[in-house]
Amino acid sequence: MRKEVRMEKKIQYRTNKINFREKEDNKELRIEGYFVVYDDETMLWDGVYEKIDRHAFDGELEKDIRALIGHDMEKVLGRTKNKTLTLKSDDKGLWGSILINRNDPEALSLYQKVKRGDVDKCSFGFIPTDEESESRDNGTLFTVKKCDLIEVSVVAFPAYENTSISARKKDFEKKREEFRKSKLKEKLNEVKNLNA
Repeated sequence: MRKEVRMEKKIQYRTNKINFREKEDNKELRIEGYFVVYDDETMLWDGVYEKIDRHAFDGELEKDIRALIGHDMEKVLGRTKNKTLTLKSDDKGLWGSILINRNDPEALSLYQKVKRGDVDKCSFGFIPTDEESESRDNGTLFTVKKCDLIEVSVVAFPAYENTSISARKKDFEKKREEFRKSKLKEKLNEVKNLNA
């Protein structure tokens, strides 16, 4: 297993099918569920897999994290600073509860869409700061060990399949080429040492 530290600071998005539920308590409307399930392998593209380590968010939940509609920074549903977003990490994953603002038509509309089952996906924006990679017969598994959590989102369509993946794919192909070259250099050095 090889440990990698990513130097590139690009926000990446991961999307999950959610078991969000709407909840009405004491006239409060809430959307609740898991934004991340730990140690659940996801295929990013053919031969490249990723999972989020259960300690990836250690130290991150004390930050002021926002809940957004569809990764739109202008459509804030809640934030941890004012307790309209609650996030907690447990053995299963990163769980969240969003208190819906009854005076926000977009938030109420989203609440109704989740309630009807029209919207059933969530996503999170993060910057990986520590990853491990493991070469396997079926490809490479990346394990995100640490990351900067930027936001969590309730989404209808994941933003992740196009831009984030193609950027990650280019990074992966570059690293694979660097790894191949380093192995080739090692073999050349071995041959030189044998002939010396």
